[in-house]
Amino acid sequence: MRVLLQRVSRAEVRIREAKGFRLAGRIDRGFVLLVGFTHTDDEARVAWMAEKVAGLRLFADAEDKMNLALSDVSGAVLVVSQFTLYGDAQKGRRPSFIDAARPDVAIPLYERFLVLLRDRGIVVETGEFGAMMDVELVNDGPVTLWLER
Repeated sequence: MRVLLQRVSRAEVRIREAKGFRLAGRIDRGFVLLVGFTHTDDEARVAWMAEKVAGLRLFADAEDKMNLALSDVSGAVLVVSQFTLYGDAQKGRRPSFIDAARPDVAIPLYERFLVLLRDRGIVVETGEFGAMMDVELVNDGPVTLWLER
């Protein structure tokens, strides 16, 4: 499981449709999580990642040190599925995505990840699995982390 986490002051995701765009999710302060799965991912990896995201202390305290977690700042997450995190562009000009989990594996893991974040009291907004989406965000810091399990 791979997550590209960006601390944001605001973010939103819109779904592309025939007649334009539909707003799917919007947050203020929090994290945008671009999430990808591979064939060997399982419930244990998803649970580890939910706990890691919930506990990361990436927000400034009164002394301007990154010492506060999402719950300390009433933050939210915007979770967007992104199989391209498992793209391999080492050879040629066109990436291979054979390491990305197929939807029948990835969708249940994605949905479980959302449940586990919500179970930790986090407000969760989402994109739509498999849809063409536009993600707009203001990266706060910038703070960006690559998480993998």
